[in-house]
Amino acid sequence: MDIWRIENFQPVSLPKSDYGKFYSGDSYVVLQTSSGKSGTYQYDIHFWLGKDTSQDEAGTAAIKTVELDAALGGRAVQYRELQGHESDKFLSYFKPCILPLEGGVASGFKKPEEIKFETCLYVCKGRRVVRMKQVPFARTSLNHDDVFLLDTESKIYQFNGTNSNIQERAKALEVVQYLKDKYHEGKCEVAIIDDGKLQAEADSGEFWGLFGGFAPIGKKSGSEDDSHMEITPGRMYSIVDGQLKSIAGPLSRGMLESNKCYLLDCGAEIYVWVGRVTQLEERKAASSAAEEFISSQKRSKYTSIIRVIQGFETQPFKSKFDSWPLTGGNSGAEDGRGKVAALLKQQGVDVKGMMKATPAKEEIPPLLEGGGKLEVWRVNNNSKAPVRKEEIGKFYGGDCYIILYTYHSGERKEGYYLCFWLGQESTPEDQITAARLTNTMANSLKGKPVQGRILQGKEPAEFIGLFTNILVLKGGLSAGYKKFISDKGLNDDTYNGDCVALIQVSGSGPHNSKAVQVDPVGTSLCSTSCFLLQSGSSFFTWHGNSSTLEQQQLAARIAEFLKPGVSLKHAKEGTEPAGFWYALGGKQRYVSKKAVQETAKDPHLYVCTYEKGKLEVTEVFNFTQDDLLTEDIIVLDTHAEIFVWVGQHVDAKEKQLAFEIGKKYMDRAALLEGLSPDIPLYKVTEGNEPSFFTKYFAWDSSKAAVQGNSFEKKLATLQGIPIQAVENLKKRVSTADAGSENETSFSDSANGSKQSGQTQRASALAALNSAFNSSSGSKPAPRSAKTFSTSTQSSQRAAALAALSTALDAEAKTGSPVKSNAVNDNKLSAEAVSETTDNKSNATASSEAEEWLSKQDESTTQEESSSETNGEEVSETKAVEVEQEENGSSGTYSYERLKAKATNPARGIDHKKRETYLSPEEFEKIFGMDQKTFYEQPKWKQDMRKKAVDLF
Repeated sequence: MDIWRIENFQPVSLPKSDYGKFYSGDSYVVLQTSSGKSGTYQYDIHFWLGKDTSQDEAGTAAIKTVELDAALGGRAVQYRELQGHESDKFLSYFKPCILPLEGGVASGFKKPEEIKFETCLYVCKGRRVVRMKQVPFARTSLNHDDVFLLDTESKIYQFNGTNSNIQERAKALEVVQYLKDKYHEGKCEVAIIDDGKLQAEADSGEFWGLFGGFAPIGKKSGSEDDSHMEITPGRMYSIVDGQLKSIAGPLSRGMLESNKCYLLDCGAEIYVWVGRVTQLEERKAASSAAEEFISSQKRSKYTSIIRVIQGFETQPFKSKFDSWPLTGGNSGAEDGRGKVAALLKQQGVDVKGMMKATPAKEEIPPLLEGGGKLEVWRVNNNSKAPVRKEEIGKFYGGDCYIILYTYHSGERKEGYYLCFWLGQESTPEDQITAARLTNTMANSLKGKPVQGRILQGKEPAEFIGLFTNILVLKGGLSAGYKKFISDKGLNDDTYNGDCVALIQVSGSGPHNSKAVQVDPVGTSLCSTSCFLLQSGSSFFTWHGNSSTLEQQQLAARIAEFLKPGVSLKHAKEGTEPAGFWYALGGKQRYVSKKAVQETAKDPHLYVCTYEKGKLEVTEVFNFTQDDLLTEDIIVLDTHAEIFVWVGQHVDAKEKQLAFEIGKKYMDRAALLEGLSPDIPLYKVTEGNEPSFFTKYFAWDSSKAAVQGNSFEKKLATLQGIPIQAVENLKKRVSTADAGSENETSFSDSANGSKQSGQTQRASALAALNSAFNSSSGSKPAPRSAKTFSTSTQSSQRAAALAALSTALDAEAKTGSPVKSNAVNDNKLSAEAVSETTDNKSNATASSEAEEWLSKQDESTTQEESSSETNGEEVSETKAVEVEQEENGSSGTYSYERLKAKATNPARGIDHKKRETYLSPEEFEKIFGMDQKTFYEQPKWKQDMRKKAVDLF
């Protein structure tokens, strides 16, 4: 990213430290340069206009944007950004938000100076990117529909309007964390204020006290800033000498001429399309014409203006047309590179490496964990029949198959990969049956499997990687296929051990190598592959001159797979014996050049809504794991696969439409982007994401494990409370109580120990209730569970969990839980009491709680434990302290003690993050890089490196 501010009508480069700071009195030009997988650069230019910037500065920014684009070869997409109404793409560069700043360096404004802290009130809008706006610090600024942040010197308050959106509340919490870290050095408190929930809570009282006391707040007032602009069907105008001329008729790509500029009016959005051979002055005039059009039509000044160049149109622009025919490569893609270097050097921008983008060679991440159980069924007569183990990997093009792979995905969690494979010659009836039976299997596994549709010829890496050998043969074995060819009077060309068969072996590695039966003629050969030729009792292996060693080895394995113990006759391209050509019907010309590989494309993420047969698609720019919101259905398009991700809080009826949404999206992308309709389509449910999905994100498993809606998940993360561990402990209480009601007799000796356990558990429940519930008895208490910066509260929670875990584990050892009145005495939440369906053992739930406790501030936990836990636990804590003192550091251990197989392992550490306890010097020695570089890698790469050095 490069940013310039307009000063004295010239662009002046901003220092990196000022990125994200935009002053209302200034205008800026922002260049975002992205290096794509295709090996070329993509340019997006945004000119940002502050609400108080002068007309002259705004005009200068617009002109400089056009000039910059010309220097970049005339290929950038240009956006006009107005303060408070920026595009989602622009805001995605500055996550979590842009803070509005008053002042500026020009237009009569004085340069902002450092001032004392001032209490500020902001309104936050946006479900994935946040639009922050400072509003007057007054009760009249609040309303029931929005989320507000009150930033004071000692505490940040988040006020959630009754009607505010859950996802907006969650995004506002990201801003809270940003404000806390950036302007409060991470030391201020945070409080959540829920509109309409007064009670006598301390945080609520403090909040309303800052406004002079509580009083009803008014409704949201309509204003120009909040005016809703609708997207309308496009209307096209040509731009000639700065004048607009309407063009009638349906929108088609054919009406756009390369030597002209056009304006496409879509209501809230205005597009300016620029032909490749137009001159610079024409382009400047087209941009000015768009501004004048908005003014003459009395449109809102916040109407978006987006300028696209011929050959580099965006998908939203293409979607406005009835069709968009696909063309070849973009001509002139590398134009103007010398000018680029000159311009950016003049502006003090580092141009090293900008002359050519070279796509990096990607490492293949682990796709599915090995060592699992693979089962395959062939669809036959409206049911499925298991494929024999020795035949697994052999597919017939006239049949359909169901594949289930069961594996362990870490932390004893079972994962499922479930898909159906459709042969090119299979019948529609068998295809429908395969989809139905797969869906039934997915439901029987409670929706946990990754569910996929795989078409012959488009098998993805994770599918191929499941099989030792994968071979696709002609014909079919199912009754449906046999009936089809009989009804059509066709010859049955199903492979058998005596026929003449030619099998092509292609690929470059274990995740893309496969064998496919082709027509047994000379024209089927190819120099870049290996082939197997079966002719009666003879079996030839043919190596193309450009074939690889991996292909040659696979060819030998496939021959053994087809006919165990077969004797092979080897033939190299150009040295074939006469019998080889005789079996193929004579020597013929064949392809000798390598096939052109499809250009790699970058993944894109879209939020999809589907109503009344219409699919609405909104792109999420610069996406991260945090953009997978649990209330949404998301499409991840990698151009090689389509994933439909379904959040846990999506409506049940909408969940059933996941595959239909995926197919609708594919139809749309096929029309606009040339997406193949045959690529794999997957349904992925939240909490069951496979590694071949998570590799597109910097995946954090701890985030994925948190339960609740978007706001609850984010709040739990910020507070440091592991919701799942807490719920498991509560469920254990409920389960233990339910079990005790079924007990009818006890021995005298057991009664004594049970009574002791009852007392211990009652005490622990009282502590847990005090730490996690908002009230005790009938008297409302302060909202301590929603203030995540107080160490005392954290230690109380830690001690409560530890005490309860100890009590329940003691009961587990006696084998006879007792009913405790502590649940009623301390009024534990009704939700906790009612959840009795958890099947986890006491030991498992206890370990989860202990795992979290080990992550808390150790000194605080130890202090609380000294008064809440028994002597044995205190002794253990002291042992850890002594051990750390002997080690010379409270948080650093030697590599030999941190290894998973260490003979003298370090105690009291988070075993999932062993590497964090290494000293910086030893860390670099072990991993060959510093910590910053290590953690910038994708999660799967980190795990692979940790496994390699026994720190996983």
